[in-house]
Amino acid sequence: MTVNQHIEQFHGLPVFDFVQAMDEAAGDGDTAASRLPEPAAAAWRIGLNYESEEAFTERWQQFLDTVETEHVTAVVIGPWFSEEPEGLDAALAAITGAADRLPALRGIFLGDVTYEESEISWLEMCDVTPLLTTYPRLTELVVRGGSGLELKPVRHEALRALRFEAGGLPASVVRAVAGCDFPALERLELWLGVDNYGGDATLGDLAPFLDGTRFPLVRHLGLENSEFEDEIAAAVAHAPVVARLESLSLAMGVLTDQGATTLLEGQPLTHLRALDLHHHYLTQEMQQRLRQALPGVEIDLSEAGKPDDQWRYVAVAE
Repeated sequence: MTVNQHIEQFHGLPVFDFVQAMDEAAGDGDTAASRLPEPAAAAWRIGLNYESEEAFTERWQQFLDTVETEHVTAVVIGPWFSEEPEGLDAALAAITGAADRLPALRGIFLGDVTYEESEISWLEMCDVTPLLTTYPRLTELVVRGGSGLELKPVRHEALRALRFEAGGLPASVVRAVAGCDFPALERLELWLGVDNYGGDATLGDLAPFLDGTRFPLVRHLGLENSEFEDEIAAAVAHAPVVARLESLSLAMGVLTDQGATTLLEGQPLTHLRALDLHHHYLTQEMQQRLRQALPGVEIDLSEAGKPDDQWRYVAVAE
């Protein structure tokens, strides 16, 4: 699996490609207004096309000058580079610098970039803490990319959903998330990735998410895309947080029968609404055992790998 297509929905809204619409309008001689939806009716995607002559900051300013941004509730940031990946710093400064122009903004997706535009491990990230400090009413944040990614522990009163997507999520970021104070957080998802691409978090780094001491309102937990998914499953089997979850994801990693066995032999999971295990290395017998043990739970067992395969991979690495 790779990140092979742009997202089509975000924050409950269809994604609208602002740059494409503006370029098409200019090519057809139309006014911009004829191509644009109502400001609050879409998640606005702003990103550069390959070999674009404009800088991201220019396109971002065009968005601010064209759309009634005081009504925009969600933005999706695509490539901030036109050819080879460049550092995120200037683009992030432009986004955070426009906070007064986006008072209704509640959702940010940072890094809607496919593998054809850049491998996820090539994205040059930076400290994304300013997104939280300059948008205090943000309720959903998704960040894609791990190289150079930083986060500082921060308190944010409104954030309800947080996801980090990476082929290698730095342990420092995992620890920073654990050190944050998010009293409203309901969904937390971490794509841990592999050590070769900077994913150096350990099972110990995940303990604050499992022992129930952090984020008391979390109802969905995803500890995903990991080389040590079996060990995570064993820890989850006895984790206090599980009792209050509605859904759990141990997907995209190297989960085998060993991990699934410990998961089933641990605390009850029958209260879950959904259990996502897609991209796994479970035998047919274990898949059937899971279905029989959890008859009322929606279980995603798609993207099965060969259990006896010598080479096992997480879903997203490079």
